[in-house]
Amino acid sequence: MENIRPRLKFGNKVEDVKLRKRTSQLYSKEDECSLNNDALRARVVAFSVAFRLINCFLVQTSFVPDEYWQSLEVSHHMNLNSRTYGYLTWEWKAGIRGFSYPLFFAFVYKILHLIHLDSVHLLKWLPRIIQALLAAFADVKFFFLIRTLESRDVAKWTFFCHLCSWFSWFCCTRTLTNSAETTITCLALFYFPLPGSKTHSSKKYLTLVALAVVVRPTALIVWFPLLMYHFWQDDDKLRLITHNYIPIGASAVVISTVIDCIFYEKWTLVQFNFLKFNIFHSVADFYGSHPWHWYFTQGFVVVIGPHLPFFLHGCTVAYKRYKVLLAAVVWTIVVYSLLPHKEFRFIYPVLPFCMVFCGISLANLKVWRRAAALVLLVTNLVPALYTGLIHQRGTLDVMSHLHPLCDTSSSMSMSPQPDVLFLMPCHSTPYYSHVHCPMKMKFLECPPDLGEDGYVDEAERFYDDPLHWLRTSFPYKSSLPTHLVLFDVLEKEISVFLEGNRFVRTAEIFHTHFPEGRVGGSIFIYERH
Repeated sequence: MENIRPRLKFGNKVEDVKLRKRTSQLYSKEDECSLNNDALRARVVAFSVAFRLINCFLVQTSFVPDEYWQSLEVSHHMNLNSRTYGYLTWEWKAGIRGFSYPLFFAFVYKILHLIHLDSVHLLKWLPRIIQALLAAFADVKFFFLIRTLESRDVAKWTFFCHLCSWFSWFCCTRTLTNSAETTITCLALFYFPLPGSKTHSSKKYLTLVALAVVVRPTALIVWFPLLMYHFWQDDDKLRLITHNYIPIGASAVVISTVIDCIFYEKWTLVQFNFLKFNIFHSVADFYGSHPWHWYFTQGFVVVIGPHLPFFLHGCTVAYKRYKVLLAAVVWTIVVYSLLPHKEFRFIYPVLPFCMVFCGISLANLKVWRRAAALVLLVTNLVPALYTGLIHQRGTLDVMSHLHPLCDTSSSMSMSPQPDVLFLMPCHSTPYYSHVHCPMKMKFLECPPDLGEDGYVDEAERFYDDPLHWLRTSFPYKSSLPTHLVLFDVLEKEISVFLEGNRFVRTAEIFHTHFPEGRVGGSIFIYERH
């Protein structure tokens, strides 16, 4: 026995050494894996930020009036330095828009004012840059979400599909509530309990969903099937409702209502007013209506663009695994199809869901995927650059032409103070947020019919008989504006007025290759001499 004990003791030491070696190897592999993940994260973050900043500066066109009139114009008006000459549209007087989203940019504007850096260029571009950085953050989260759900290969191709989408390029850096809604939706998806997700957090994703609804109440349409799925899958449904759904939802409503009441200076429940005007009173129909099938035959096809065949293929491959995402896409399109007023941007928030299926499709193409990816890149690059740099840029460029008039407006010279009249469809251009001076400006207003008998808005009265409107609105030469801004299609109709009152064309600005109706291919600036 005395000979055996030393051997046993020696044997234990040998096993300890082996165990320490295995442990050290295990830790070294974990450290290496952690370093690789950190390096990957740093590369993805750097690439996403650079990509979205380039995206931001290569989008120099206008899309819809709401990107200014429901954000930057409101923020400019909220800024104490600008209240004396800001302008709010009828929605803000009727209380159907929330101040929470514009408040964010108003805060940025206020900081710029306090540090004396509130130049018109920063007022225009800084909100766009902030939106671009938020979009980049959402891109990073989207990539790492797919990494936790699928293989590295699928994550790579899904990220590629997401970044090369022409519609995302066109929209994501704009100051639209739809852009913010989509960015927040993408962030919320990272924490949503998808099958196989390792990043699930009910409180985080529900807080982000609540924020999306505050920014744009229609975000609830996109998230309704996902919320129902979570409720159905959760084991403790009562706790989910009492500890998450109700507290987070109630907090969001209370906070947003307090903000709105402060700025409206009266009790205002924006979410209720939004439903009352747009759904029950059908005020949105005033801005145009489309047939019920428009999203299926045109809207969704344009938004998803060249990705459509890959999306359809991906649905056949990954339908069972991601049926909740597909259900959300179909549900959103169906619900919006029931509403008469339709726009491409309304279904933008479901585009990231579609990219999951597109990435899976590309990854499953094996031999052909590189060729397919090249085709996808080229077919998205052309519309992205064209719509971002060329199509509908005139309404922004014209404000740059008018901005030098601010110097005359603020000077003490004997020359007449600038007085600009926009003879264009209402809200065609941005306004004071893009000149940032108290220059006198006026445009043709077009608030909807809110029940007044025989109501016809100012823009319609003008276009019914432009010459009559001009002669009755300006009976004396002393009341005439100093500058007129109009689309080229109107020039011939009012040429007699222009010549008779010594208006001379001083600028012609390209707007679009596809003029339609009252919107021409070029914008003219006339100055009275």
